[in-house]
Amino acid sequence: MAKHASAGATEPRAAERLRDSRSPYLRAAAEQPIDWYPWGSEPFELARRTNRPVLLDVGASWCHWCHVMDEGTYADAEVARLLAQHFVAVKVDRDENPEVDRRFQRQVGALTGEGGWPLTAFLTPEGEVFLGGTYFPPKDGMGRPGFRRVLEEVSRLWKEEPEKVRANAEAVRGALERAAHRAGPTPEAASFLDAVRQDLGARADPLNGGYGDAPKFPHPIAVRFELVDGVRSGSPAILARARLTLEKMAEGGVYDQVGGGFHRYAVDSAWRIPHFEKMGVDNAALLELYAEAAAFFDAPAFDAVLRGIVGWAGQTLGDTAGGFGSSQDADNAPGDDGGYFTWSRPELKQVLEATEYRLIARGFGIGTEGRMPHDPDQNVLFRLLSPEEAAEGLGLDAATLASSWASALTKLAAARARRPMPAVDRSLYSDINGGFIAGFARAGTVLSDGSTIALARRAADRFLASAYDPARGMAHLLDGEEAAGWGLLEDQVEFARGLLELAVATGLPVYLERAKTILGLVERNYLRPDGLLADLSPELYDGPEVGAATPGPPTLEDSPHLSANAGYALAEIRLAALTGDLALLEKVRTRLALLRANVARSGLFAAGTALACALVEEPPARVVVEGGGALAEELFRAARRSWHPNLAVFRGTPPVPFSLPEELGAGATGTREPRALLCFGTRCLAPITDPTRIAPALRERGSGT
Repeated sequence: MAKHASAGATEPRAAERLRDSRSPYLRAAAEQPIDWYPWGSEPFELARRTNRPVLLDVGASWCHWCHVMDEGTYADAEVARLLAQHFVAVKVDRDENPEVDRRFQRQVGALTGEGGWPLTAFLTPEGEVFLGGTYFPPKDGMGRPGFRRVLEEVSRLWKEEPEKVRANAEAVRGALERAAHRAGPTPEAASFLDAVRQDLGARADPLNGGYGDAPKFPHPIAVRFELVDGVRSGSPAILARARLTLEKMAEGGVYDQVGGGFHRYAVDSAWRIPHFEKMGVDNAALLELYAEAAAFFDAPAFDAVLRGIVGWAGQTLGDTAGGFGSSQDADNAPGDDGGYFTWSRPELKQVLEATEYRLIARGFGIGTEGRMPHDPDQNVLFRLLSPEEAAEGLGLDAATLASSWASALTKLAAARARRPMPAVDRSLYSDINGGFIAGFARAGTVLSDGSTIALARRAADRFLASAYDPARGMAHLLDGEEAAGWGLLEDQVEFARGLLELAVATGLPVYLERAKTILGLVERNYLRPDGLLADLSPELYDGPEVGAATPGPPTLEDSPHLSANAGYALAEIRLAALTGDLALLEKVRTRLALLRANVARSGLFAAGTALACALVEEPPARVVVEGGGALAEELFRAARRSWHPNLAVFRGTPPVPFSLPEELGAGATGTREPRALLCFGTRCLAPITDPTRIAPALRERGSGT
């Protein structure tokens, strides 16, 4: 491998630098012919000493095009030679260092208008972007310049036209400074909600659900907003739109019909052909969404999706000591594209009996719109027909149909398990695990499944034992029992949100108390002078400060997942409801006004802020189920299965610091007669003894009952 001439004979090679990395993405790069450095001050000091630009590659183990670039561009001998001769090369795992990824995505986006992974950026030794892009093939092709030519031109520019380098870097700085002052007049909450509502309606796909055209990403927080907004505004059309999106995603190939869990996104508008990576962050958010949808619509199909996500996350990402890994790769080998997840007719016929094959071929649209573009013989399974529709003409009674369908899926799962499985990144991150804790807690509650709630508890207990410090909050990464990566806002917000949902699911005060502590720490350590929350706390951050390390503007838009600023508002609203601390709501209203001023024109990508603006004015619902015996258990299950946008259900009076309205506390007499006590804000209903009356009362927010 080529060495930097001034680096010295004893400087370690990339293999020695990367092979012991916590990141599987960096470890996989250790044997590439590129003299990679991990993120840190060392490569930038080398760049200054040798007057070379820095090549920054940001990717992840789940990223298909990152693999394509690694296996093609970064395996190219000429690319390796040019990099060794003219550049200092730095490789970053965006999951391990989201703050680094966010910083340079902003800079490249300000310069080129594009971003994504792999992120390819050229930096000055001071850490400022002057050129960038995403994927580059080794030679010209695919409508993109070859990386050999790019490296030669960047090297020439660096040496011969330094004024252009400076001008580009200054242009990026200027664009970021302008973005930091984007707040306009503060719209009233009603007009802001109306603007988001209209944008969602304008983007909505009336045929396939979702928002926009291909490629189509799930937007979990936007659908959650539509559920709440549809009820608050009394709009059946909005609720129908939300349900269409939920159904179409669940029926599509973007949902793994055999193994459960959602792929990253669909390359078509009908959700049929996915990009095959499965992300923990996506599935955690979708698990929370479908738990809410299962309660809202009381739909068995959504229960099945919940069990599918829980099954996939638990089996594939689950850590035996507690917690969940971060992702599953799209590919199982170089050059692969979905081979683990797709099926040909001969493969199906080899696994299934004749009747089972006919059911699967019809029901999952074999040979229709699920064919892979690069190999039409391979099919993504998507729900073209229901099992009943697929069985027409086959002479099957209901029991035989059900058993044949279940048998076929079991056989497909077993056959797929014998294939080489795409790699799993088992890195344990607080933000992803916080999302899973929230999702598992809510799913277990809706499904009355204690084992699902238990998985959430194991994850929470492990992270609280090893990745939590009362003075620093949550570390980003848990490696064995060692924690690293302090000072990131998203870890605090997502983990606190997870703890709050777990507190509701279990009734245990320890999770509520820890969430309250973490949210208080956020207020002290992440609050900016303008009242918004910074993505990074300089006082708590333990990462290397490289170059222009001043934190950029806070992330305020959903991307498409919930922004940390909006997530903090939602967590505070939840905390206020559970503790009775109404002063929190006034602080939330103040911060939401600031958020509205900054995301007033963001539409779809302001759905998290819109949801918080709706919920902060919605009286929370509290249910206490008293008594013993079968009826009390039925009341308890019915209440947990019911929907309200801010609901907590307790089996008996919960302990401090949970708080109940005075009227409810006075009414909770400890009687042995089974009954459910319902309150909305400070107003309580007469006791309910009929389980079927609970859901309508909660849905109607207590009015007219």
